Amino acid sequence: MTITSPHLGSPSVWTDARLLYALEEVVEGELNRHLKVAKDWMPHEYVPWGDGRNFPGLFEDGEPWTKDQSKVTEIGRTALVVNLLTEDNLPSYHHEIASLFGRDGAWGTWVHRWTAEEGRHGIVMRDYLLASRAVDPDKLEQFRMAHMSEGFESDNRHSMLHSIAYVAFQELATRISHRNAGHQSGDPVCDRMLARIATDENLHMVFYRNLLKAAFELAPDLTMQAVRDVVVNFRMPGHGIPGFERAAAQMAIGEVYNLRIHHDDVLQPVLRFLKVMDLDGLGPEGRQAQEELGLYMGGLDMEAGRFDEKLAARKARMAARAAGR
Repeated sequence: MTITSPHLGSPSVWTDARLLYALEEVVEGELNRHLKVAKDWMPHEYVPWGDGRNFPGLFEDGEPWTKDQSKVTEIGRTALVVNLLTEDNLPSYHHEIASLFGRDGAWGTWVHRWTAEEGRHGIVMRDYLLASRAVDPDKLEQFRMAHMSEGFESDNRHSMLHSIAYVAFQELATRISHRNAGHQSGDPVCDRMLARIATDENLHMVFYRNLLKAAFELAPDLTMQAVRDVVVNFRMPGHGIPGFERAAAQMAIGEVYNLRIHHDDVLQPVLRFLKVMDLDGLGPEGRQAQEELGLYMGGLDMEAGRFDEKLAARKARMAARAAGR
């Protein structure tokens, strides 16, 4: 990839504006590829409308929600609420990436396309939850209002490279979380719905991962530092949801998303694809970031191992109790 535009100046001094310009051609290519492989789908086709009935309110025949009406497991309800509330902040996410990437050219086309695709996820999840009576609708709306009223500010809004690195990992994390939530939900209808959403999230990951690969070719030292910072300080976008820490702990125990999954199924696949730990020709700051990233990943693997042991011990205790009944 060669940079010949007089507007860019020296590539040794990269700014967000220069990087945006330099990556425009890559974005256009990835956008065209995405549009060829992405398949449109109808959210209403994944909702069990026949299970729906009136809630109390304007309807005299409204039936209050009770937990026994739900076909979804306890961990399924927790994961579904967290994942939906995360999707609910789409207006804030759109504002963040539109402000960072712009609304013109291939960048702008991608921003709007991504927002439109993500909008389907919130639509179908909420419709499913209400029609199937999977969760308490009043609490769900209360949580939505509280979470959206706080808005969202990305930890990486200061840097385009950091933002690209973050979404490369975050989109895969979201895909894994949705897919595992479906597996753990206990409802085949829910599982199919979340599998459809996960397919979109995987395509979004591929877009950003390939963009991150191009950034490594342009500015390897800066990109390595961005990847290190993002991996070390990674937080899911729903961290501001009321009660998030408790819900995250339940999802970890329920094997929807935990340290082992984060290490093995999210961080490692992206790092391996990009050959981050094998990259040579870096300057001093890039090499330092690479070394620090390797040390962090080793420590995270050890921490995940300790979590695995605790989880296995917990399962053994539960099995022993069940056998003693």
